[in-house]
Amino acid sequence: MNETDILEQQAIDAAVNADWKQAIELNKKLLAIDKTSLDAHLRLGFAYLQMKAIKDAKTVYQKALKIQSRNQVALENLERITILEDKETHFAATENTKLDPKIFLEVTGKTKTVSLVNLGQKNHLAQLIVGQEVIIQFKKRKVEVRTKKGDYIGCLADDLSKRLIFFLKAKSKYRAYIQESALTRVVIFIQEESKGKAVANFTSFPNNNQSNMDQISRGEEGSETSEEEADSDSGDEDEIDKMASTLDRDEEFIDIHREPASDEEVEE
Repeated sequence: MNETDILEQQAIDAAVNADWKQAIELNKKLLAIDKTSLDAHLRLGFAYLQMKAIKDAKTVYQKALKIQSRNQVALENLERITILEDKETHFAATENTKLDPKIFLEVTGKTKTVSLVNLGQKNHLAQLIVGQEVIIQFKKRKVEVRTKKGDYIGCLADDLSKRLIFFLKAKSKYRAYIQESALTRVVIFIQEESKGKAVANFTSFPNNNQSNMDQISRGEEGSETSEEEADSDSGDEDEIDKMASTLDRDEEFIDIHREPASDEEVEE
């Protein structure tokens, strides 16, 4: 493995660990070796965005387009930067987030990575950064995802919304974070904090649902779930459907990892 390969791997590792300062340093070293490296430009631009260094990110993405004029990553991020440069939409409105990579640690049945559907306005999506905590609320039959300011980001797919609403009405608690964000795609990571007594014997995110929901979110068809898993979780869903009738159906808008907000605190 040569010096470039080592630096490349270190740059990738720095991004995975959300060490943006280190990622910037390493990608700059790579560009000093090869100023035509498209991957290094894209990684550097992304790291600058996470550090909210808009001008630096813009310069880097513009250089990336000189290497590959129709690169979609660069084009989309330049559109994002244009939105952020607007006087009414900027990173100053977004919380400073120091990301602990451990928040994305997967635990079978207790965590879920999911792509959101019905995304919100681009000026809200443009401000999202990796590791930012978001609020999950349900309203009627949908589970919505919003920033702490109340800006709408997107919602969960119907099947996952249906399942989580049952758990939420049973007083289960979860936390959620932005894992990936772009103007056309937002991925969140949901962690189970605790389960209500009525659903204590049920799994928040069963294996076959995890596969199914990701496919639904991406608009894909089919499932590789085994018949045994399908039969097992089908029975689980039947039990949850029965349980739902005993839970409070009147509560329509609840923050999934905090106590229910007062009328003044809730924004439609």
